[in-house]
Amino acid sequence: MVSILCKWLLAAHFLWVQPALPAHPIYVSVVEIEHNAAEKSLEISCRIFTDDFEKTLREVYPVKIDLLNPALHEAMGKYVSGYVRDHLKLSVNGKPVSLRYLGYEEVEEAISSYYQVDAVESVGRIDIENDILYTYKQEQMGIMHLTVKGERKSLRLLNPDKKATVSF
Repeated sequence: MVSILCKWLLAAHFLWVQPALPAHPIYVSVVEIEHNAAEKSLEISCRIFTDDFEKTLREVYPVKIDLLNPALHEAMGKYVSGYVRDHLKLSVNGKPVSLRYLGYEEVEEAISSYYQVDAVESVGRIDIENDILYTYKQEQMGIMHLTVKGERKSLRLLNPDKKATVSF
């Protein structure tokens, strides 16, 4: 929702405030990471604009990519999860973790994919490496929201910067 709102607000700004300049689209992915203390897990969602994601997947995988076709949904899951796991790496308290893919769905103009990391009892620090869609557009940015013990922290990575550390 945030990414769609940002895209439209930025477009409106360029169209109405500065009509002499052409509209510049925004290229963004949004990753949300939340520690579920009761389940001792990290719950992760990743939102990417559908058209940008499909174009990127077509460049990476030599198959027909159609994320919105219900008949191909299960087959597309391996490409969605493979791409995100290759481009979003996490370490918790200094230890690398693996993202377990749960599924994806279309939400408005974006694809939201979901992951979980099990056996995370506590979080003191999360190291992130995120270069989602960096090869697609030089202007790509990654916005990340992390929530641990009710404390939410947000950050933004601009291509080519792809690493960040958040401490709680």
